[in-house]
Amino acid sequence: MNKPVLAHAAVSRRPVLAADVGGTHARVALVLGRGDSRSPVQVLSHHRYVGAEWPSLAAILDHFLVAHASLAPSGIERCAIAIAGYVLGDHVANSNLPWRVSLPEIRSVPGIEVLDVVNDFEAVAYASQFIDHAETTTILPGLADGAGGPVLVMGPGTGLGSAVLLPGVPYAQVLPTEAGQIALAPGNDREIEILRILSRTRPYVSYESILSGPGLLDTYRAIAELAGREATLTTPDAVSAAGMAHADPAAHAALDVFCGVLGGFVGDLVMLYGARGGAFLAGGFLPQIRDFLLASRFRERYFNKGVMRPFLEQVPVRLVEHGQLGVVGAATLHAAARVGSSH
Repeated sequence: MNKPVLAHAAVSRRPVLAADVGGTHARVALVLGRGDSRSPVQVLSHHRYVGAEWPSLAAILDHFLVAHASLAPSGIERCAIAIAGYVLGDHVANSNLPWRVSLPEIRSVPGIEVLDVVNDFEAVAYASQFIDHAETTTILPGLADGAGGPVLVMGPGTGLGSAVLLPGVPYAQVLPTEAGQIALAPGNDREIEILRILSRTRPYVSYESILSGPGLLDTYRAIAELAGREATLTTPDAVSAAGMAHADPAAHAALDVFCGVLGGFVGDLVMLYGARGGAFLAGGFLPQIRDFLLASRFRERYFNKGVMRPFLEQVPVRLVEHGQLGVVGAATLHAAARVGSSH
């Protein structure tokens, strides 16, 4: 894949305040550009906040800046936020966040003068071009280095995010998507029954209705109902833990459904976007169920695409820790656009 020339990384000696904000956690960092196309930024400090423990995103950013003031004695160059949702006027629209995100309130935080906001998976997709494949888990090998071309980045967390990296010269581009809102297509009789149960409480059932933390919990409850059992678990973490430990049959079945649906959906998106460059699964809790995922029906459902199987066999699928990808993508994405527009 062509690497973008990140000339912007050496423009300023002041760090960027970067944040990756999801429905559960806000990851905040001070990031310093270093002008290297393979590793464009250095993360000076990084901290993960539990969003529900804070009154607002502005309060989180203010706390981080005060706590790390010694690392930015001349102040920050700008604040770059990757966030689940989209900007509508002066706020970010997303029902999965624990608070309403007000852009004027963030701009009022001392030290923040320039604010960039991008979708969280748009940022993760942009950062995917800097991933060291040795630090990922191979789910499906495909071709050794991929065939070049678009790269799919998607993953479940509080919601289901998805974006596509489009290689280009001198800069890569990102296509943000709402693929998680595509209508769920059941792949077997059990999934048809789960869809029937989920349809009772909502007028529209998307892939996110299963492929997310809340979706896993709803799937578990539906399976328990179908089995005539009481659903005793009350959180997605409890369902995934019980499923992996074989401590609850409905939880184990819910994880099995989750991984099968995920495999089918990833295969659909790889075909839809012609993602010959590979697919990265970067959701918040996938690393926690890695061993289950590797032994699951993910592979079977991914390849079950009729005449398209030979194409899918060429595409590598890798699991990557979300970690600092969002903050790296937030710090570099808009800055690259600025430099590109000035040339």
